[in-house]
Amino acid sequence: MSLSAIGDPVLLQDDIQVSVGIDLRPGTLTLTRNGEDFAVHHALVEFTSADGDPWAAQEVTFSAKGQDGKPVEITVDLLNDTWDGPRTGVPDAVWKVVALAATSAGDVGITYVPPGRA
Repeated sequence: MSLSAIGDPVLLQDDIQVSVGIDLRPGTLTLTRNGEDFAVHHALVEFTSADGDPWAAQEVTFSAKGQDGKPVEITVDLLNDTWDGPRTGVPDAVWKVVALAATSAGDVGITYVPPGRA
């Protein structure tokens, strides 16, 4: 394949978002919603940086299978309602998934510190 390019990419928006997907070993993470267990196999974490602010994890969407074997997506909002800090009550395992995704995102300049560790 022959490919060429002219110029450098420039972002036009003030808010930058990066999504990082990670595959999880089946059977290592189970999320329970409304009393039903879901076996998670993939997570897509969305990071955002507004107006040059530090990167923050905005949400994570888990791909999972329910007890009936049917696929389901579970989205967890990670920022509080005022968007100025982490949402309370998010399980530690979810923050660990975010930290794993942030490690992968380091290649694009994301530096991330999990809540309570700053």
